[in-house]
Amino acid sequence: MLKPATYSQRFLAEELTLSTYGLISILSSDPSESSAWFARNVPRLGSFSYRVVKRAFDVLLCLASIPLAGSAILLLSAYVFVSVGFPIFYRQERIGRGGTKFKLYKLRTMRADSSQILSKWLADHSEDREEWHKHQKLKNDPRVTAGGRFLRRTSLDELPQIWNILRGEMSLVGPRPVTEAELEKYRDRVGYYLAAVPGLTGLWQVSGRCNISYDERVELDETYVRTWSFWGDLFILTRTPRSVFRGDGAC
Repeated sequence: MLKPATYSQRFLAEELTLSTYGLISILSSDPSESSAWFARNVPRLGSFSYRVVKRAFDVLLCLASIPLAGSAILLLSAYVFVSVGFPIFYRQERIGRGGTKFKLYKLRTMRADSSQILSKWLADHSEDREEWHKHQKLKNDPRVTAGGRFLRRTSLDELPQIWNILRGEMSLVGPRPVTEAELEKYRDRVGYYLAAVPGLTGLWQVSGRCNISYDERVELDETYVRTWSFWGDLFILTRTPRSVFRGDGAC
């Protein structure tokens, strides 16, 4: 098992320079400073369980789910095509572990001119503008199609992220992947987000989703990273179906 300091030095050397974002001074390009931060704050992310067992579990479970998930994606893709046409999949750049950028995949749930719709809507609706600022989401999003609301409420639109998991860009459990603009909301806690592999589900999903503020979401991400364990991931996975089917905080 790698010691935390050794792991963080390798992490920095091979994958990132966290100071690129200029958001947290303690995580600089100085390996000794960064090693100390990792050893003090996120030692569990240097463990064999996180680096090997968690990754093996992700791959095996995704491969086992391909027959069912693949069939569901094909059927839902046909539905998206019939209802809104091409493109079927929505891709957006997100920030992964160590600040690496990747394309996150979803089934498309929005209209083609979604950016213009959102800009006009927020300009005309002050309450929704405040909600967008707090959560970066809207419970009654005018951009989302009728069928898209069902896909979002059930999280079926996120099934294509199995591909992101198999590529190693995401994990089954972890902080939800954010855009580069959202990193500013983490302020001095951004190191916790960047230290982990983002996940398909996580504490946010089983704790109310859009019923909680963005600051509370950041606190949940920090808690997850600080206290990570493989058994904790299994607990979150078992809680996720219940939260999805009940529609807890869906947005």
